[in-house]
Amino acid sequence: MTKPLVIQNVRIIDPSRGLDETGTIIAGEDGKILAAGADALNQGTPDGAEIRDGRGLVATPGLVDARVFTGEPGGEHRETIASASRAAAAGGVTTFIMMPDTDPVIDDIALVEFVKKTARDQAIVNVHLAAALTRGLRGEEMAELGLLQQAGAVAFTNGRHGISDTQLLRRAMTYAREFSAVISLEARERYLGADGVMNEGLFASWLGLSGVPKEAEIIPLERDLRIAGLTGAQYHAAKISVPESVEAIAAAKRRGVHVTSAVSINHLSLNENDIGEYRTFFRLSPPLRSEPDRVAMVEALARGEIDIIVSSHDPQDVDTKRLPFADAADGAVGLETMLAAALRLHHSDRVPLMRLIDAMSTRPAAIFGLDAGSLKPGAKADITLIDLDEPWMVTTETLLSRSKNTPFEDARFSGRAVATYVAGRCVHAVQA
Repeated sequence: MTKPLVIQNVRIIDPSRGLDETGTIIAGEDGKILAAGADALNQGTPDGAEIRDGRGLVATPGLVDARVFTGEPGGEHRETIASASRAAAAGGVTTFIMMPDTDPVIDDIALVEFVKKTARDQAIVNVHLAAALTRGLRGEEMAELGLLQQAGAVAFTNGRHGISDTQLLRRAMTYAREFSAVISLEARERYLGADGVMNEGLFASWLGLSGVPKEAEIIPLERDLRIAGLTGAQYHAAKISVPESVEAIAAAKRRGVHVTSAVSINHLSLNENDIGEYRTFFRLSPPLRSEPDRVAMVEALARGEIDIIVSSHDPQDVDTKRLPFADAADGAVGLETMLAAALRLHHSDRVPLMRLIDAMSTRPAAIFGLDAGSLKPGAKADITLIDLDEPWMVTTETLLSRSKNTPFEDARFSGRAVATYVAGRCVHAVQA
């Protein structure tokens, strides 16, 4: 039980109800929303409630990040579930889905139970798990999908790895369809551009680096979409980066394929030129694309053709990043900067604020069947309070993630989460 919460005079944006109005949010001591809107105070204020004046702030459903890598188990020096949860809360994220790329890989019930217990005991936000689609993420043998779902997995993925065996993928999708499980895959062709480290093009040639062509994403994506259509499975394209992928997904939807898609905030905010003089914090997978590609992805998000935004939080330590560009590991942390980077799209009038919050809260919750993404009465009181204009700068010293590999180091942002509530309890607040 928590103390009742009342947030007054706040702009409420709730995509689950199409609501954008100034009013009050009331949460009960059971951590559930009692009322949220302009007329919420008509039912009165609960006795003993904590009352906060939200004047000048925006209240949204807590953000949901559907693609988060941690180190635990096996790589706790990079990130633990607890440290990831603190980073999430600082970024306004109240729920995240953890990837199974750990050591050992999360491909059996005992490890699912371990993650759930660790999250329950140590995390300050809601942590869900996407279990491995194949044993050891090797793409050779299907994991026990039904048992893993019963244990608590909300989706199945091969993490950073693609699946080359189309017959195996067909069996997995057919099996997953029987219990309405989401298959979430990153489209990565095993051979095409296998040695590439950045986007294929003129800039890569200038830097003397091998490139990854767009086709390394488009070809496996189109294959996956065909198999999803063949099996009737619910398929989620975990991280797309080029407009041709958007077109392929739109065509699949017209054919009746059950498909949704995500884009990393990095591919909405950055382009290949940001690599500069071999800056390894910008080595990502898929690689940062051209500026026309980035603009096209932003426009597709605004139109709703891309469903959700993910941070693709992927902590890497100094030993794997402070290397020559071609030898450095892929990945960047992002839980703490996803919201602020997304707000750049709002401030530049590229994406409406309602659509941004929908893509970072309501829609991912709906795709993965999570109890999140809404401020309607009866929903969990997971709330993000945002100051749209507060200026701040990202420094590695203030990041709460154990790893500091952010492409936004020393970036200046306008807007951030100033308070984060999980089930009505404040788990993060920016000190005035």
